[in-house]
Amino acid sequence: MTTPLTTSTSPSRELIAFRIADQEFCVDIMQVREIRGWTTATPLPRTPAYMKGVINLRGAVLPIVDLGARLGLTTAEPSARHVIMVVNQGHRTLGLLVEAVSDIINVTEDMVQPTPDVACDQVKTFVKGLFAIDGRMVSLISLDRVLPEIEAEAA
Repeated sequence: MTTPLTTSTSPSRELIAFRIADQEFCVDIMQVREIRGWTTATPLPRTPAYMKGVINLRGAVLPIVDLGARLGLTTAEPSARHVIMVVNQGHRTLGLLVEAVSDIINVTEDMVQPTPDVACDQVKTFVKGLFAIDGRMVSLISLDRVLPEIEAEAA
């Protein structure tokens, strides 16, 4: 008989970890539809700076969000090393430009700590929680706030 790896009773879930500006973030794997290499996006006029434009994804127009710029970190100059994570956000599908996808992580709910109060409210807008795993700190991103409804309609 094998010994369980964890003693937690809370259910675990899988997250996809990715990097932006030397920081590690993750989203629920159930929200990720696919991961693609960088494809040049067609810019749209009068969109926010974090909108890289749109690409043609098998006949559908897919808005591309520079997630680093959206989170207030760095604006990416996309290269062949960057990837687009195609995610489902509610009833919409959008692409998130990130530097690299690094890992699939299994976490339990009790591992995720709330975003500390020392941070400003904008941090809590995007970060659902934080957890430490394998000596690194990972921020869990809330996708429902990455592209608000009004801005999504403009894209």
